[in-house]
Amino acid sequence: MDATLKGKLALVTGASRGLGYAVARAFAKHGAHVVALARTEGGLEELDDAIGAEGGAATLVPLDTTDYDGIDRLGAALFERWGRLDVLVGNAGTLGVLSPISHVSPKDWHRAIDVNVNANWRLIRSMDPLLRAAPAGRAIFVTSGAAHKCRPFWGPYAVSKAALEALVKTYAAEIAETQVRANLLSPGPVRTAMRAQAMPGEDPESLPHPDEVAPLFVKMALPAFTANGETLRFTR
Repeated sequence: MDATLKGKLALVTGASRGLGYAVARAFAKHGAHVVALARTEGGLEELDDAIGAEGGAATLVPLDTTDYDGIDRLGAALFERWGRLDVLVGNAGTLGVLSPISHVSPKDWHRAIDVNVNANWRLIRSMDPLLRAAPAGRAIFVTSGAAHKCRPFWGPYAVSKAALEALVKTYAAEIAETQVRANLLSPGPVRTAMRAQAMPGEDPESLPHPDEVAPLFVKMALPAFTANGETLRFTR
């Protein structure tokens, strides 16, 4: 373990698998105390074991990000215990259904918007005071090139990621005169369950492992990273 993020408190959503799991481990390896949020308790427990084995520390939060009252309660709990939040990573997301827009059910449409947009707005709403209370609060949200490509049948995902980008860039403009910085990270194709769902015929071994992307999150979490309202793209 090194001390790049020593003493920092980092909240990572979607932390039980894939990219969120890798980011949470990377933060812990660099000295941060990780607040790991996900729906899957088993995955969170595996993460906790991995972080502990590497000398790190984590607090587990079994929660669906669409439990908006739960997000508010988490914000209050973080304030009561730590009084601040140094790093927020909005990673949890859903691919939704791949279907013509006219065939998407209202339930599936609203689920994509709720997970990919509304949950991140609620995170911003609840965590903004905590980020401002930190010496150099950093917020990082995961986006996708799908937000701009507008491929056929990718409507719910593309629309929700485009909305997320507008949300984060607006927030970044509003905090420009503070010590907080908010940015987007587009990881590109990565070896995750979501990617396998979207591209079932693809060889996962041809894609970067989430562990390869995690160092970019660490870089964006540092006080020295002062970009604001930008989109960084992972390149191998």
